[in-house]
Amino acid sequence: MPQFPFRGLRRTAHATRPRIPVPTARAIVDCAVYRDGHRLPGRFTHAAALENVREKGTGFVWVGLHEPDAEQMGDVARIFGLHELAAEDAVQARNRPKLERYDDVLILILRTVKYVEHERNAVSEIVETGEIMVFLGPDFVITVRHGEHTGLAGVRHDLEAMPERLALGPSTVLHAVADHVVDSYVLVTGEIEDDVEEMEEEVFSPRSRLTIEASYQLKREVVELRRAVAPLALPLQLLSHETNLPLPKEIRRYFRDVADHHTAAVDRIRDFDESLSALINAALAKVSVQQNTDMRKISAWAAIAAVPTMIAGIYGMNFEHMPELHWVWGYPAVVGIILIICTGLFVTFRRNNWL
Repeated sequence: MPQFPFRGLRRTAHATRPRIPVPTARAIVDCAVYRDGHRLPGRFTHAAALENVREKGTGFVWVGLHEPDAEQMGDVARIFGLHELAAEDAVQARNRPKLERYDDVLILILRTVKYVEHERNAVSEIVETGEIMVFLGPDFVITVRHGEHTGLAGVRHDLEAMPERLALGPSTVLHAVADHVVDSYVLVTGEIEDDVEEMEEEVFSPRSRLTIEASYQLKREVVELRRAVAPLALPLQLLSHETNLPLPKEIRRYFRDVADHHTAAVDRIRDFDESLSALINAALAKVSVQQNTDMRKISAWAAIAAVPTMIAGIYGMNFEHMPELHWVWGYPAVVGIILIICTGLFVTFRRNNWL
């Protein structure tokens, strides 16, 4: 057998090769300085943008990152003074929605959702989740995104078209991101509602081809959606009512509207969960009834088939002296009796809806 001694050496060399650090700029999607509600012209690095704001004493920095690694996030945390635990959470992206505060930095974690187009009644992914983490400081806001559907370019564009809102400070960005995420919850719940209604029609249709696996898959996706959406209720309540947080009164009012939309989405998801539980029970009952119907049909045909089998078995015992054995009309009589009995059984079973 031929030997390849160099393959193992190449693998070992590759495994021990030191990792080349990727510049922080590769993870930064956009970095801008906003003053008096307007974006300053030119391009800034995250360090130069923060320096510009603190030298002037006005405005704020908005840095957007997408899936940074530990080194990239560590560099941003060092420049903006973020706590190391918060920076670690931003890299892992396995967090529940929550609101935390480290000194004068407020941190909001949101789970994002996206509806995935799929075949009707198919066992496939329906809801895709991601994460957005927002760091809010006195003169900066940092958004860290995980997932391909979590883009905030539209949010930034809409805010830049409303300088009077941006003039309120970086907390405006926090509200805009939360509002964008909650609006996506509303859109996804609308799509899920259509799926649930289609499944209801399929379950109760006479010739349904719905599989129990498809029902369980949709319920599992609804449970995942609830886990992503429901925990955000407490952070939104704090942001809209807690006066000790570093948020202007006007922004807290906007957060009340976001909290209302979130509550509506959570209520709809809860209704989906209950409806799907009822649908699964109905589908199981329907399968059970169908099995009982099939068993009755099988039993009815088995009873009909037992009549000729029994008579043929009796006359197949080969005794020398048997009734009608040498009678000319014996065979037609036996066949006629078999047909009469089988016809009578068929009519009886048909009247009782067994056939």
